[in-house]
Amino acid sequence: MTTFDAAAWLFVLAAAIGVANDRWFHLPRNIALLLGSLCMASGVMAVDTWLIQGKSVAYWRNRIEHANLSGVLLDGVLALLLFAGSLHVDLRELRDRAWPVALLATIGVVVTTGLFGVGFHLLTLLFGQPVPLIWCLVLGVILAPTDAVVVEGLLRQVRMPAVLRGTISGESLFNDGAAVVLFLAALAIADGRPDVIGQGRLALKILEEVVLGGLLGWAGGYAVVRVCRTLTDRSLEVIVSLALALGIYRLAAAFGVSGPIAVVAAGLAFRHLPRRGRIVATTGSDGGAVAAAHPSTNTLASWNVIDDLLNTLLFMLMGFQLLAVTMVSAVSILLPLGFLLAVLARAVSVCPAMLLLPVPFFDRLRGVLVLTWTGLRGGISIALVLTLPETPHRDLLLAVGYGVVIATIVVQGLTVPQVLRALYRPGPGKAAARTD
Repeated sequence: MTTFDAAAWLFVLAAAIGVANDRWFHLPRNIALLLGSLCMASGVMAVDTWLIQGKSVAYWRNRIEHANLSGVLLDGVLALLLFAGSLHVDLRELRDRAWPVALLATIGVVVTTGLFGVGFHLLTLLFGQPVPLIWCLVLGVILAPTDAVVVEGLLRQVRMPAVLRGTISGESLFNDGAAVVLFLAALAIADGRPDVIGQGRLALKILEEVVLGGLLGWAGGYAVVRVCRTLTDRSLEVIVSLALALGIYRLAAAFGVSGPIAVVAAGLAFRHLPRRGRIVATTGSDGGAVAAAHPSTNTLASWNVIDDLLNTLLFMLMGFQLLAVTMVSAVSILLPLGFLLAVLARAVSVCPAMLLLPVPFFDRLRGVLVLTWTGLRGGISIALVLTLPETPHRDLLLAVGYGVVIATIVVQGLTVPQVLRALYRPGPGKAAARTD
């Protein structure tokens, strides 16, 4: 089977799952794709165990490992998904929530990493499967960033306070940059290079990558917007925006700054910088040509299609990745406890940011619950966990990391609407003006 054959069958299966879900199950589509692919992968494993003694799983595991999913996600798909997500962000809302978002995307990632890492290390000692603290911290940083793709899709389906919606969306777009820096630092320490931390070097590195990445992305977006002002062929804008997303991501990697931050900043600039002076074929009320102030409807619609296709590919591959995970005996105990620990670490890490939001005390408590339960992990965590080097602990860390990501998407993702409705159900005589 060629790579093209595999991709073709993957989309055929995705279409079948999507149709079945639309007719009978009515789950969020991405979660339905994930569950469907997980069921298929589990079926392959069951048939393989009973009938053909491991030959099928070995074949598919080899195919998945050679597909280099982590490389595909980190080197290309992530850039496009983040760019597409940034096109839906309200820049004014993000600016109003700048400090809480910055705190969650930096300090929040560090706190989540530390709490999960120490807690998971103690769990492994308790159950007789000791894993060194540094490797537990590596797993902690893998599970620290929330996923913009999953979160944004869920937020579109529910009503909630605008102050929280903007904070959740902003954090999920910007925390990938800090997570990648911390992940590389933790790997370096585990590899015997402790000099990457101390004397503020790690904090300076995060600040440098985030700030310089943001400036690079905004400059790239500004340059592309200047080019788009001169275009008369609006369909060309889609190609230009694709070049911006992929080009700025690779340029950031070449300069040693954060690619995720750069591509989000580029997307925000592309979406919101005015295009005054750009003449398009659309006619105004007086019959003359008018200047477009934002990307064309065709461009935004094209990015919605790109977003849908990449999401379909991502969630199907995440499910089939089960075939490449080696389940060790301790997973049955450590996985559910790891999930609970990840939720608890998330709850503690969001508390400082809530102090910066201009809401009453009880709304802050509800905000902590919302930020905790919408903190789903996703593609970036899967990509990072697959890059773990070969160590005696890799199978356990990979299985727990993969399992926690899937659990957050399925368990939290399926219950987010119910949780938000329970928290923000308007009482008698109360208007719904607090939600958007």
